Formats: sequence, C-alpha cells, structure tokens
Amino acid sequence: MKCLRYSHQGLIGFGQLVGDTLHVHQGLLFENPQPTGNTLPVSEVEILAPCQPTKVLALWNNFKIAAEKNGWSAPAEPLYFLKSPNSYSHHLQAVIRPSQEIGRVVYEAELGIVIGRRGRDIPLEEAAHYIFGYTCVNDVTAVELLRSDTSFEQWTRAKNFDGFTPVGPYIETKLDCNSAIVTAKVNGRERQNYSVSDMFFSPQELVSKLSRGMTLEVGDIISCGTSLGAMPWQNETLVEVSIEGIGTLSNTMKEST
Repeated sequence: MKCLRYSHQGLIGFGQLVGDTLHVHQGLLFENPQPTGNTLPVSEVEILAPCQPTKVLALWNNFKIAAEKNGWSAPAEPLYFLKSPNSYSHHLQAVIRPSQEIGRVVYEAELGIVIGRRGRDIPLEEAAHYIFGYTCVNDVTAVELLRSDTSFEQWTRAKNFDGFTPVGPYIETKLDCNSAIVTAKVNGRERQNYSVSDMFFSPQELVSKLSRGMTLEVGDIISCGTSLGAMPWQNETLVEVSIEGIGTLSNTMKEST
C-alpha cells in the first residue's frame, strides 16, 4: 500500500494511492485510518513529505561495497547522526543552496525506514512490528563543511540546512528489502545503483539498535545511508532518487537569492 500526504485547495490530508488516483482517508495515518469514499487525481494535488518525523536518524558507513572501496572498517554498531525538522522538504520542492561559501553540496540516495509504533529498547525479534513502511530519502550534505574545522567535525551544520532532507513521495508499507535497489539519476543520467541487501545492518537490526536508550516516535525515519556514486549537486540540476516498489523522489538544486 502506498500512503501519501497532500495539499489540495488549502487543505492538508492523506490517503492511499492506487494507480493515478488518491483515495482520501480520515483519522490518523499510523492508527487504522479509514477511507472517506472521496478520491482525487494525484495530478491535482501537491505531494508533501509523507510523514512529519520528530527526528531523522541517518546512517554513515552502512554499505559493505562502499566501505571496501573507501578503506573503512566494518562498524561494530550503527554509526548515525540526526537531521532536524527544518531540513525536511517535499517531492518536487527546490533545495536552496545556502551560499557559495559552503562549498560543494552532495546528494545521497537512501532508503528510509518509517517507524509506525512508539518504542524504546526494542528486541530484534519484535523490530519488524515497529516498521510502518519505507520511503525515499535524499540526504543532502555540504560536504566541505564536515571537516573545515580540524578540531570538530560539523555533521549537524553540514547536514541540516533548510531543505537538506527531501523525503517521499510515498510510504510503501510492503517492500522486499532483500531485492530492493536504490538509484539516483542526475538530469536523467544514472549515478547511483546499489542493493539494500548490501547493508551491514538490516532494517530490523537498525530499529532495534537505534532504539537502545532512545525512544523512536511514530513517524520517525531511519535513513539507511548511501553507497557509491554520491556526487556534487550542481545548480539547476534535477536529482531523482528511486526505489522500485516505492517511487521516485525528485528535487532540483536552486541558487539562493
């Protein structure tokens, strides 16, 4: 089932996408929503980020091929950082480059795990029950800021400019992660293509391990990290993050005015 949030004629709602038709629902997305019987052509709505996380937990060094290529050791535990709500942006929303002084900005195509139940210290054998579904994420990074000060790596600053976390366009509640492929195209040219099965930590392991001592709230997203092929994102360039079974998240980089 594909779920989405939308804006239409000044109203924000959510529903289930079937083909090109949006079946409007009422209630709460994560708590037994009910169809209203109303439908809308998806072409007539503005697609919003499919949920409103309290936090995005984003992985680093979670893919074996990338680790081997870059000479990184296999992590004993998931390595992650947080992305803040001001960084979230929607499908088709322009990502605004803050300024030229920040240097290169890089796109990173990633699978996002959407949490559907509140939980802490979740046992591995129960972790699947806390996953509502999956979405596409573009983890945008001002890469030159990360180590611009040799005394302190600036992950928060480099990752959390306004709009630096496009999410969407949908949440797919059923996805075979063993066969899922993540791709990124830049102006139609494929730059990333990697298998989710290459992760050091499976979605269930990530949910369990990241919930140790930290509550995962309903709607939170675990962004699973990226693999090879992430490159600088030039102005006026379209980046499309695609995962078969979910859809394509499309955003263009724009110069700040």
